[in-house]
Amino acid sequence: MIRLKSPKEIERMREAGIVVARALRLVRELAAPGVTTAELNAAVEELFARAGAEPLFKGVVSGPGKPPFPAVICASVNEQVVHGVPGDYVLRSGDILSVDTGCRLRGWCADAAITIPIGEISPEDEKLLRVTRETLALAIREMGRAKRWSQVARKMEEYVRDHGFSMVDQFVGHGIGREMHEEPQVPNVVTKALLRSDFPLRPGLVLAIEPMVNAGSHRVRVTEDQWTVVTVDRSRSAHFEHTVALTPAGPLVLTADPEADDVAA
Repeated sequence: MIRLKSPKEIERMREAGIVVARALRLVRELAAPGVTTAELNAAVEELFARAGAEPLFKGVVSGPGKPPFPAVICASVNEQVVHGVPGDYVLRSGDILSVDTGCRLRGWCADAAITIPIGEISPEDEKLLRVTRETLALAIREMGRAKRWSQVARKMEEYVRDHGFSMVDQFVGHGIGREMHEEPQVPNVVTKALLRSDFPLRPGLVLAIEPMVNAGSHRVRVTEDQWTVVTVDRSRSAHFEHTVALTPAGPLVLTADPEADDVAA
């Protein structure tokens, strides 16, 4: 069941969203050649502790017999799409790094992701990051115009395809509130499953919208660590995400950085 949020609850989620935005800002400042993904994870874990926020990712189990996720951020490099496990990987100029994180503050959750260029990256990678960021911005904008989510997903899918890239369809966004994952599922492409479970866009709806875009094939697989998802053709991938509330005045980006000009940054 989809649970709509009250204005007061949305205010509380914005408080959590600001902490997440601060965490991603810190990652953006620290991510550079020579830094390990474990160092980035430690910095965010410390920030959450200082804020009195509970990390959402650490300890999550994706299925029976699978290891709990060991970190507070997902750090996915180059062909890694999502759920990358931070470790001793040393960032190098030319890498692209997707960082996803979330927290619960005073009982309410927020979740967001960015993809960061490390040093000088190729023009193709610059385009990949730009198109993925613009796809998220398009979804936020259309959320305030469309009647149902399938209309938004169709425009996202078309935008990515028109720029020569592919949208990952095995992973979706999600409702969010007191728990990180709530109803509904929020696909980035139109499928028969979405058309069966399509939902209206009404004030009080809060969604984590997260397009994942590949430079090559849309197909992905999970690696031996049982968490990290990579592209099957080793093409690079980008990921941007915001927690967004639909209000009577339109979409409100709860994870927007108050110190940034671009809410989709």
